[in-house]
Amino acid sequence: MFRNRSNYRSFGKQRTGYRKDFGRSQGGYSNRFKRGSSKRIDVNSFIHKAKETVTQQIASTSSFSDYNLIENLTRNINEHGYISPTMIQEKTIPHIISGLDVIGIANTGTGKTAAFLIPLIHKAFNDRNERVLIVTPTRELAIQIIDEFRIFSRGMNLEAALCIGGANMRRQEDRLRYLPNFIVGTPGRLKDLIRRNRLQLSIFNNVVLDEVDRMVDIGFIADIKYFISLLPEKRQSLFFSATVSQKVNEILQTFVTNPVKVSVKSQDTADNIDQDIIRVNGSNNKQDILHDLLRKEGFDKVLIFGRTKWGVEKLTRVLIDKGFKAASIHGNKTQWQRQRALEAFRENEVRILLATDVASRGLDIDNVTHVINYDVPESYDDYVHRIGRTGRAGKKGIALTFVE
Repeated sequence: MFRNRSNYRSFGKQRTGYRKDFGRSQGGYSNRFKRGSSKRIDVNSFIHKAKETVTQQIASTSSFSDYNLIENLTRNINEHGYISPTMIQEKTIPHIISGLDVIGIANTGTGKTAAFLIPLIHKAFNDRNERVLIVTPTRELAIQIIDEFRIFSRGMNLEAALCIGGANMRRQEDRLRYLPNFIVGTPGRLKDLIRRNRLQLSIFNNVVLDEVDRMVDIGFIADIKYFISLLPEKRQSLFFSATVSQKVNEILQTFVTNPVKVSVKSQDTADNIDQDIIRVNGSNNKQDILHDLLRKEGFDKVLIFGRTKWGVEKLTRVLIDKGFKAASIHGNKTQWQRQRALEAFRENEVRILLATDVASRGLDIDNVTHVINYDVPESYDDYVHRIGRTGRAGKKGIALTFVE
């Protein structure tokens, strides 16, 4: 993708060490950072030339018609533009339809949301007594799952409730009174609803834990174990994660029974993402380089990651003042503000979205041309999930990381 990749690495004076936050020097990196909780790697791991041919890793040779899905569901899948299943869909949908527990290990952007939604919608349509609980780490991912549910279930008279923080609790409680077939929620809000006796997990005979590694990373392991203790023993359990750490494995042991394990993950980052570093020197130099990059041809839809809420908001204002159409999402934004920014980015009303790691997992935004790590991520896993926002569904993407 870059004919002269060294051009990207030569910005500023080359020095060792990173800045941990916008303009504040932090020691202890020495051209390395943590991979997970213990391993450390060189910044050269941020450099990877995309391969020319990657589609064989994404698409399968089968068809959705092979699964004997109900007619309405098949029609909705076709109208949504899905022609053939991705590898994770091909390898999990038949097992889920058969009622087996499934452990799915896959890179982000491989279509795993549809992998569990399609067979569960099929199951719920055939039996209106089926109840499905889907637990996700972030509000944005929960909203995305609800959106996909509405696409696939259109005209099928199936109901869903979204239970997330930052939204009106009373409305969510009212929605639950109608016993919707699907509930999609984040751990904090689900726990609140359980304590208020508005949500009884004992009625859910289908449970999905999505992005489990992320839920563990951000401290929800105790909540997940609590949810599992309240579920009925007889249930179908679906478990999706990009990695399986020791803590994630603790959850697995109590969650699934005789599971089918499916892994379509061949490596940490996708081959279709061109990864490179940009050498910078100081905060002002970083802003100037970023400004010059964003003016270049081809930087059409750019996702920029920073470490802190304050830093992301400050940089967003700087870019807007320079004439860029930009928006931001972070923890200081209300849920409405975050969702509005995401929609503006999806609909190309703004072409630059700045975010903290709250946005690095699960979001499916079409045609992101570039991911820029303005601040080096806390861990290699965070890096993997950040850059997974580009190069989705087999398309080429570019990931650039600023280092000093």
